[in-house]
Amino acid sequence: MKKPIFLALIFVLISFISFAQNKWKVDPVHSGIQFEVTHLVVSTVTGKFTEFSGTIESQGDSFENAKVKADLEVNSIDTENLTRDKHLKQDDFFNAEKYPQIKFESEFFKKIADKEYLVTGDLTIRDVVKKVSMVATHTGTITIDDKVVSGFKVNFTINRFDFNLNWDDILASGSLVVGEDVNISMNLELTKM
Repeated sequence: MKKPIFLALIFVLISFISFAQNKWKVDPVHSGIQFEVTHLVVSTVTGKFTEFSGTIESQGDSFENAKVKADLEVNSIDTENLTRDKHLKQDDFFNAEKYPQIKFESEFFKKIADKEYLVTGDLTIRDVVKKVSMVATHTGTITIDDKVVSGFKVNFTINRFDFNLNWDDILASGSLVVGEDVNISMNLELTKM
């Protein structure tokens, strides 16, 4: 009778370890969030957000079905031009005073290839919440001095008009001065908590 009880306890222990929650925190010093958008049709303006935070909660050592939460501070926008940055913080674009944060919360995190995940969730910019999907490439996990670090590269595109970033001066040709599509790329280094 003792052997089946012992085996059952071992099974429960293994199951508990396998499904233990891992929590990861974005290391902002070693991470970056950049964006680019066309300007005057023929060129590209780039920028970044310098203040952001995020967490990922995963089961065991796999990121499958992980939960992601992230916040970006709108006032940290930096396009290396103070006049443009000031305009981006006004109501034509982000209205940083009324909507100081951009938020993302995942709905699902699904493995689609060896190192690739499809991440879908709610992106909040200004007063608009929209579902977006992005591909996150896991670049590896390493342990250094008892610290576990993992990395992801993420790319996706949004239409700025979907989020009420409505400034829309038009050239004589009929094209927009600032393009509709904004390409976003993130290089994220995560530290296991």
